[in-house]
Amino acid sequence: MANEDAELEHDLLSEEARERLRIIARTALGDSLRSVTYFTHTDYEQVYLRSDLERDADLSAFIGAEWQSFQLTQDAYAGSELGEYDYTIRAFTNGYLLRVTTDREGVFLTTDGLTMTDVESCAAALEETLEHWREGNLGQSENADEE
Repeated sequence: MANEDAELEHDLLSEEARERLRIIARTALGDSLRSVTYFTHTDYEQVYLRSDLERDADLSAFIGAEWQSFQLTQDAYAGSELGEYDYTIRAFTNGYLLRVTTDREGVFLTTDGLTMTDVESCAAALEETLEHWREGNLGQSENADEE
């Protein structure tokens, strides 16, 4: 793996959960994967950052924006003919952000490039993992605070 992420803080997730998120993202997106961040309403943990990138992003601002956007999306499209919300893709000049969110937690990842096949594969695996964790409260480390 390009980054052993030794400098990243580890509080919210168990090592197995961090590895699961990295494997999902790397399998779906390969070397174009830039970063993976797990978040709740009150905290976040960056579980992967590609070694050629700086650790200077204001992740707390990203998290706030993603929660607000998730709630707005849920409210705006509730009951629409489009069906239930699945995930969000944001396009930027230098890459993309994919967000998969439940009402309790979420994951966003950034990438240099992606295809809809990549997105659908990654989003489905992340959704399945978050649901599995929710059912068994797996993934959280023993140090994580209860919400």
